[in-house]
Amino acid sequence: MTGFGFTCTGVRADPYAAGPTLVFRLRVTADPDTRVHALALRCQIRIEPARRGYGPAEAEGLADLFGERSRWGTTLQPVQFAVVSVMVPGFTGETEADLVVPCTYDMDIAATRYFEALQDGEVPLLMLFSGTAFTGDGGFRVEPVPWDREAAYRMPVAVWREMVEQHFPGCGWLRLPADTMAELLAYRSRHALASWEATVRALLDAADPAQPPPPGAVRLGALRPRLIERTAP
Repeated sequence: MTGFGFTCTGVRADPYAAGPTLVFRLRVTADPDTRVHALALRCQIRIEPARRGYGPAEAEGLADLFGERSRWGTTLQPVQFAVVSVMVPGFTGETEADLVVPCTYDMDIAATRYFEALQDGEVPLLMLFSGTAFTGDGGFRVEPVPWDREAAYRMPVAVWREMVEQHFPGCGWLRLPADTMAELLAYRSRHALASWEATVRALLDAADPAQPPPPGAVRLGALRPRLIERTAP
């Protein structure tokens, strides 16, 4: 079989994607005398949390994933990040290709919670490759990409934060069941609240009326939506 090799040379946040997206740059090599007509590549990306250190604040943020630090010897297991595919055009020797990875800011996803808990440094990733190669000089033959092909990469945490900030500037994310969301929507409509932020703030104020509201807090009925205003999601 052809001796394929894979290296990740960088990553960037895609500023033009409709949703949060990371673009990893891959270098693909093959035997120098082998013509590769096309490469249907599949890549599984997982986080290797045991390959970096964590400060006290980060350890606290990771407690719901891995438990107390005293247990990390057994709980700090790999976390699945993504499984994506890419078609690499024909080449001889080596080539480079973009691996596009759609992401989510859903905090119910383990990988997202892991990224959000990190304050700085790098994320240790492991890319596991498989797929099908179409090779040959006269005509072509079909052969599998060996299952033992992999590449380690340390992604800067700053790239993840840049990506999130592009799509959710200054915001967090909370997923709710459909019936709870319907109740919140009804509450917002009844009180003519201008945004979801105002809705949650009003509920918090009502739950603890004795507590003085923080500066800039919104009271019930304090805001009225303008027809031209785009409210927060």
